[in-house]
Amino acid sequence: MGDAGDSAKQEKKVVFVTVGTTLFDALVRAVDTNGVKQELLRKGYTHLVIQMGRGSYNPTKCDGDDGSLAVDYFTFSPSIADHLRSASLVISHAGSGSIFETLQLGKPLIVVVNEDLMDNHQSELAEELAERKHLYCAHPQTLHQTISDMNVESLLPYPSGDATPVAKLINTFLGFPDD
Repeated sequence: MGDAGDSAKQEKKVVFVTVGTTLFDALVRAVDTNGVKQELLRKGYTHLVIQMGRGSYNPTKCDGDDGSLAVDYFTFSPSIADHLRSASLVISHAGSGSIFETLQLGKPLIVVVNEDLMDNHQSELAEELAERKHLYCAHPQTLHQTISDMNVESLLPYPSGDATPVAKLINTFLGFPDD
């Protein structure tokens, strides 16, 4: 009897974090803090999978058997598409190509900006998409608060199949003429 209730409570909800091929230890460290992990657990997420890129900081692995958030990580993968598809929430750095794939999949997304690695146009693009309510935008130092405040139901679905609005936005921030 108790098993059915326990399995319903234990529905797997994965948070996938990707930093692409960059070095973004500040993001990996931010998601590895107890505060962020507790907030994710409080929001109903059960697993945290971190693709840490070229970083040297290794997050703390945890199997989650004690009721805590299960945490796993890896450096690179030939494809992160399966991780994006299976995720309930994606946290990505602002320069990642996975942002658009995540939006097209209709997954909740937090884009984390790292001024040390990014040109201003990438930060501005993430902020613009956040203003349009397609995603949340954070910095490593504000990630905990962003997760705490987020309501994934308030995000507007990205118009699947049409990348034109985002492509125009990118071109604007890159300084290309609008066709």
